[in-house]
Amino acid sequence: MSKKLFGTDGIRGMANRYPMTCEVALKTGRAVARLVREQGFHSAVIGKDTRKSGDMLEAALAAGITSEGIDALSAGVIPTPAVAYFARHIENAGAGIMISASHNPYYDNGIKIFDGNGEKLSGKDQKNIETYIHSDEVFKGSDTGRVYQLDSAVDRYAGFLFEHIDTDRIRKPFKLVVDCANGAACRTARSVFNRPFFEPTYLFVTPDGMNINDNCGSQHTRTLAAKVVETGADMGLAFDGDADRLIAVDEKGNEITGDRILAVCAGYMKEKGLLNNNVVVSTVMSNIGLSKFLKANRIEHEITSVGDIRVKHRMMETGASIGGEDSGHMIFSGCHTTGDGLLTALKLIEIVADKEAAFSELADQMKVYPQILMNVEVDSSRPDFMKIDAIADEIRRVEKNLDGNGRVLIRYSGTQPLLRVMVEGPEHEKIKLYCERLCEKIRESIPA
Repeated sequence: MSKKLFGTDGIRGMANRYPMTCEVALKTGRAVARLVREQGFHSAVIGKDTRKSGDMLEAALAAGITSEGIDALSAGVIPTPAVAYFARHIENAGAGIMISASHNPYYDNGIKIFDGNGEKLSGKDQKNIETYIHSDEVFKGSDTGRVYQLDSAVDRYAGFLFEHIDTDRIRKPFKLVVDCANGAACRTARSVFNRPFFEPTYLFVTPDGMNINDNCGSQHTRTLAAKVVETGADMGLAFDGDADRLIAVDEKGNEITGDRILAVCAGYMKEKGLLNNNVVVSTVMSNIGLSKFLKANRIEHEITSVGDIRVKHRMMETGASIGGEDSGHMIFSGCHTTGDGLLTALKLIEIVADKEAAFSELADQMKVYPQILMNVEVDSSRPDFMKIDAIADEIRRVEKNLDGNGRVLIRYSGTQPLLRVMVEGPEHEKIKLYCERLCEKIRESIPA
């Protein structure tokens, strides 16, 4: 049994199988409660998305927390960033736990943990929790905590979001189609968008415990796009299962992913003098079109490895006010401690409304370059492929052919025995050929 439980975004796996079992959840609750108590707090917040296994895992987490003498505050079905918000803003709370597997199918689940500042746990705290889960240690105290419902959690969180939006810029009702993915956004989106500023139409708001992300949400925008065109909406919004990311659709039905959302927001923020240190943070997976857009607008571009937590850390280092991933995670550091799909949606609406322009017009300021991504199966040896002449020479040939108008990105998967090969450039057929050649050289050079 592996000692490592935390991946890039908490603990995750198939529900009711290790590590997503009641036993692991119970011990995770106990370990989090210890962190809470050590920091002088008395409670931890628990939220969940709509997966049917969420009830089971919530009960186990609450049992673990209360067995250590700490209170568990249940926020019910609510977005992940709301849990981070409550962990930070409830006076006696020292942590927040979200039960969700994000955009994964219903049969998966996960545990995401935030500290009392609303930040994702440090590597040190994650390691301490893993050590405790694998130990036989138990709490020997006599006192127990209690489980309380967090009153009006959805409306309180919606109120927080509107603290960071200038609704005076929305001068006429904004027509929306909102895809809630049958997930955590279902109730919160209604609390946010059922206001005089909006004319909303909702899709996928009838969760049954198994239909979360099922041909809907941020990974599947076809139905949303059709509805936007049919209703003549100004914009479509697609959230993932726990609503910490947003993919949008313009009024023509075109999908607008995170890089172009980042470009629209960054350009507007610079224009309004809101772009701290004139810098934007994104990951190596961002489209080269984003780099070119930022350069054309004289905005500095900081690039990190994959993961919203790495984006956040670089933002803290550079003082950036905005950063994100093409997957739709957007972080506005002056507003929140973590990526938030609903906050991103409100920011985007505010910008489009204030500019009095079509969303497509603003999004088209960034040219999206074609990308080809292929996976090559490799064994567990994971050699440094840049030290293999055949591969390194082919990479250099491709980069020379691209001549600054594209790039090659090759990296090992963090979770599977794969080498991921991405080539990006202005011509689809050419980059496809380049990618196939690179994959061929890798298969010849690295055993599967």
